[in-house]
Amino acid sequence: MKEVRVRFAPSPTGPLHIGGVRTALYNYLFARKHQGKFLLRIEDTDQTRYVPGAEDYIIESLKWCGITYDEGVGIDGPHAPYRQSERKELYRQYADQLVKEGHAYYAFDTPEALEEMRERLKAKGVATPQYDAFTRPEMTNSLTLSEAECTSRIVSGEPYVIRILIPENEEIIVNDLIRGEVNVHSSRLDDKVLFKSDGMPTYHLANIVDDHLMEITHVIRGEEWLPSAPLHVLLYKYLGWEPPQFAHLPLLLKPDGNGKLSKRDGDRLGFPVFPLRWTDPVSGEVSSGYRESGYLPQAFINMLALLGWNPGTEQEVFSMDELVELFSIERVGKSGSKFDPEKAKWFNHHYLSTLDIASVAGLLGDLLKEKGLSATEEYIQQVVALTKERAVLIPDLYEQSWFFFKEPDSYDDKVVQKFWKPETPALLGKIADLLKQTADFSAESLETTIKSFIHDNGLGMGQVMNTLRLVLVGGSFGPGVAAIIALLGREETLKRISRAPEVIQ
Repeated sequence: MKEVRVRFAPSPTGPLHIGGVRTALYNYLFARKHQGKFLLRIEDTDQTRYVPGAEDYIIESLKWCGITYDEGVGIDGPHAPYRQSERKELYRQYADQLVKEGHAYYAFDTPEALEEMRERLKAKGVATPQYDAFTRPEMTNSLTLSEAECTSRIVSGEPYVIRILIPENEEIIVNDLIRGEVNVHSSRLDDKVLFKSDGMPTYHLANIVDDHLMEITHVIRGEEWLPSAPLHVLLYKYLGWEPPQFAHLPLLLKPDGNGKLSKRDGDRLGFPVFPLRWTDPVSGEVSSGYRESGYLPQAFINMLALLGWNPGTEQEVFSMDELVELFSIERVGKSGSKFDPEKAKWFNHHYLSTLDIASVAGLLGDLLKEKGLSATEEYIQQVVALTKERAVLIPDLYEQSWFFFKEPDSYDDKVVQKFWKPETPALLGKIADLLKQTADFSAESLETTIKSFIHDNGLGMGQVMNTLRLVLVGGSFGPGVAAIIALLGREETLKRISRAPEVIQ
């Protein structure tokens, strides 16, 4: 049986959309499931759209996600190089072969002539004017010019492209592992450019040549490439090669299901659409990323895996190894999958809450360093044990616990108005005296001591506890009051109780 070989082949035209990450993930899972190879190829034939930094961004994104490739840019392998711009000498021979065998032709049409053709067809009511069997007899190409005239134009250096010659009346069949048999009549296809006047191949030719030379057995890519599949099937046929098996993945849709989730939706809808933060090298515009927003890579991957694929069970949480074991193309759906930002948060909360204390403490420690704060590892772990269940994203670890590392510099006005009374300073003085005399400063003992004080003095539980919480953390959030006092310790607690009336009054 032939070794399974798949590839992820993005273009470095900007940041990698999460739909692209899902395509890479499905290729990776498929390769690992079948003990095959997963390749990364950079398709940079369109140099006019090349964006500096985009290639590095793609590689870093895959690394963060844990999607490792066996061959490709930065790793190399038996089919190097893996950047199409470094392979351009390979493609011309295949374009020439197609011309020689009558499956492609030279076209010398100027941009003005092409525009005139399109406008002429529009005037005749043609909805989608294109260069095809109907229009090519009227254009300037090697089908309408003599061989001598073509040779003369080429020798003189006149710009030209090479176009595929689409047959006039033929049913083209694409066998898709997800969608079954897809039939397309050749009249719906145009004579796509295969080789450009700048000496570079277009995506269509380079893609086919590279997939063949790199021995790709399965092409797993987004649904947006399905309209190009008939052209690719023809190219395999004309070049005398066996085509790979195709699988076109469903679209990722906006949360309301109304249209494809696009790069332009990043941050506009209130959540990232890129794995990592991206800064546009031209405009300087910054788009948020899942990593910098505080998502764990395993949560991000788990969420993406279920956008289009389902295991056939109620299970939702999967490790990468479990995904590899269970993944199958047959269980990828045909219809688009609505992206649910709240579900993404749910996954992250799950993974964050299941991490061991030391790992979460490491994440919180990094956040503290960013804020210029420090504490012992033991203390940070004690804080994490009290607060990690409240965190959804990594930054929440700090938001839920900052008061353990520095005293509040302000107090929530709404909480002050609700619980701060004229007699509050005197009450806090009595509690301070009580805490000074308390020998056992464990959370359990403090809970009993404070509740007894409240009961013995005929006070309201909510009034006292909420006031204490206010002076300790600056608002009405955080874990239990006794647990906060126990971890802050006697000295820091008394300091905060003493300071609050001065600031609030």
